[in-house]
Amino acid sequence: MSRRVLGYSVPLALLLGATLAAPAPATGQYTVTALKFTVRAGDRTCTIDADLYRPTGTGRAPAVLATNGFGGSKSDGSTDGIGKAFAERGYVSLVYSGLGFGGSGCLISLDDPDIDGKAASQLVDFLAGKRAADDGAKADFVTLDGKGDPRVGMIGGSYGGAIQLATAAVDHRVDALVPLITWNDLAYSLDPNNAGAHGAVPGAFKWQWANGFYLIGESQPLTAPNLDPSRINSLDCLHFVTAACRTVRALNSGSYPADRTAELLAYSRSVSPVSYLSRVKAPTLLVQGQADSLFNLNEATATYKTLKAQGTPAKMIWQSWGHSGGMAAGELNLGQGNLESTYVGKRILAWFDRYLQKKKGTDTGPALAYYRDWITDPARTYATADRLPALNRKLYLSGDGKLVDTRSEVAHGSRTYTNRLVPTSHSESPLAAAIGLPDPAPYDTEGTYLGWTSEPLARTTDVVGAPKATLKVVSPKAERTQHSSDAADKLVLFAKLYDIAPDGTKTLVHRLVAPVRVPDVTRSFTVTLPGIVHRYEKGHRLRFVVAASDDAYFGNRGIKPVTVVSSPGNTGVLELPVTGG
Repeated sequence: MSRRVLGYSVPLALLLGATLAAPAPATGQYTVTALKFTVRAGDRTCTIDADLYRPTGTGRAPAVLATNGFGGSKSDGSTDGIGKAFAERGYVSLVYSGLGFGGSGCLISLDDPDIDGKAASQLVDFLAGKRAADDGAKADFVTLDGKGDPRVGMIGGSYGGAIQLATAAVDHRVDALVPLITWNDLAYSLDPNNAGAHGAVPGAFKWQWANGFYLIGESQPLTAPNLDPSRINSLDCLHFVTAACRTVRALNSGSYPADRTAELLAYSRSVSPVSYLSRVKAPTLLVQGQADSLFNLNEATATYKTLKAQGTPAKMIWQSWGHSGGMAAGELNLGQGNLESTYVGKRILAWFDRYLQKKKGTDTGPALAYYRDWITDPARTYATADRLPALNRKLYLSGDGKLVDTRSEVAHGSRTYTNRLVPTSHSESPLAAAIGLPDPAPYDTEGTYLGWTSEPLARTTDVVGAPKATLKVVSPKAERTQHSSDAADKLVLFAKLYDIAPDGTKTLVHRLVAPVRVPDVTRSFTVTLPGIVHRYEKGHRLRFVVAASDDAYFGNRGIKPVTVVSSPGNTGVLELPVTGG
């Protein structure tokens, strides 16, 4: 049975699979000391709750700094597992509860570099021997690269992934990063628009994911009684910084007035790596999950491209699991500490060998590696490449509902769908899984979507990367609201890829969809779909679908019928990054 993983169900402990098996046997002894640090975080002073894992019988050693996923703490299975795993391997490990979680004070500020990042920098001061813990304890056992400059790396997933980039942006003493399954741009993560209008037109609100996290944060008096007063904001916004509450409320309103949209997007981006990556110089190994509708592969790809373009050493791995599940046998599980026995674990150890142990001859692996779920041999599940896959195959949207190989095969025709006042398509339901309810298989309701289907494939075809579609639609009702002062009046649609087996069984690849708020319905537009790694077996058919709605997102305001017209000289195009077959 597949395991669905939810960042807000059992925050990062389950996300990193801590419940699957007992930890690996220790390879070294260590001591654990609980510490408190009073820090300045933005406009507040508060205490950070941390545990120091120190290897025994060694001199100075490099350090590893880590914190929890959203809603977790230093004691959850994965964060605690990081402390143990690296202390066993000779690293000094300092793991802590992030601001606003566990036993740490201050408000939840979404890994803001000027708040969370600067707070983490004060822990780097401790590792450098520049400051003491509140009980007077000092660290005089961490390898130094210079006075006040400890050799320190960071690792962690999701919320514990973005904090690494935030910290490295404000503190260049950090020497190596391993962010797992984290975001590049929260505006895209929570309100995605895949239409190439990045920053110009808001997207479709991912209401289930966003409100799940928001409720976890705001309901803390129920789960953590006697909260530190520094964790309380006001009756209007209990535990987040005010701007975060305003953003969620604005998204829930379903309205995007021009005078508020810029402010809304600006805040989300200000606490996202997309706004501060230019300041990140630490070598970064990005690990992102294929099964992740919260932070999809496109997020890590965007971060990777930016880091590479500015000369920051960076490599990337697309593993099997993410926030939506996908944990497979033989995959990294930090709760188990199975670093040496997994591909991703070995790559992490090599990364830290190179940049923390300073073993300059260490091979840190290829630029890109990706998990293939169709390979049964654990030693061969990962394929590698020296660059990102290119879009190298085109299919055309024919007027008769076929996907064809050439423009000359496109039939003249037009087809129409219309949305309803309630959602009529389903991809996944994070909230259902969070409370233990079954999640129905993906579906689309007849009359509310259009699909184009290929002929049975003559050969096995591996799609690796983010497909792209160029579309032109006709929607007179959407045209009439095109210039509304509220972007919520623009047309919304959802693009996605299915795999159709010979027996008719349909698979929505990783349950991923590409929400689009069309920038200008009178012009053609480009849709970048979420990145995938998927094998279409010989005899299977590829199906491209444009749907009117998806119940995991906010959709259209009002009824807006959509017509797609095709002719050989003017039709939609689907481009695929094909690496096999």
